[in-house]
Amino acid sequence: MIRRHFHDLPVEARQAIADKAGPVHAARTADGGLNSGIAAFIDTDHGPVFVKGIPTNHPQAPAQRREAAINPHLPRACPRLYWHIETAGWDLLGYEVLPGRHADYTPGSQDLPLVATAIAELQRTTAPADIPIKAAEQRWAAYAPPGTAALFAGDTLLHTDLAPHNVLVHDRAHIIDWAWPTRGAAWIDPAILILRLLEAGHTLVEADAFARQFPSWRKAPAEAKEAFASANAAAWQEIAHADAAPWKASMAGHAVAFHAQLRAAPGNG
Repeated sequence: MIRRHFHDLPVEARQAIADKAGPVHAARTADGGLNSGIAAFIDTDHGPVFVKGIPTNHPQAPAQRREAAINPHLPRACPRLYWHIETAGWDLLGYEVLPGRHADYTPGSQDLPLVATAIAELQRTTAPADIPIKAAEQRWAAYAPPGTAALFAGDTLLHTDLAPHNVLVHDRAHIIDWAWPTRGAAWIDPAILILRLLEAGHTLVEADAFARQFPSWRKAPAEAKEAFASANAAAWQEIAHADAAPWKASMAGHAVAFHAQLRAAPGNG
């Protein structure tokens, strides 16, 4: 998606933001993350605000509206949404600005205990029944081995994209960017986290040991873990096939290796 700067917004949109946040004195386009047409930090009379936005006719606009709807249900490990407006052809969100930097997932990082605390808080969060978010058994149905997708069902609110750039760390960790909220079994987020730990340099044994601090992962049935690992490997292989970016090929490789480990574990296969 083409990244625009705050002052590229239509005058009507900038005025609507000022009506919500106060006069804007300065704006700085955020680094990284290209899934928003606008991603900027603005300074206002009432303090800083992070603004992200997308044209209302863009295919990803429904995902941003879903992100806004889910925010009141998120734990404190996630940033608060101040306002959501649609005007002048733009869908715009105004978030609190959190201090910090993207998390470091490498082995031995001091960020990892903070990340674990934030995820543990999320693990206790029930998915709201009144918001139309995808169920895990539907989201991964096309990739799961026949007859296994039902094993992914549950009522926990899942983030499903726990990459380091979606976690900010300061005195605690905050989970950001809720483009893919999902309702499902609590152990799915730890399973997804394992791949990101592998990407950061952990061994399969180390990544699994980290995930085992979450009761949901320790208690998950082996057949459910193996089925999800198979589905996730198939999904990442499809992603890598469609886009040859090296990091996507790497993630597909980690997903395949993780599935192979679970399939070879005692009690499987």
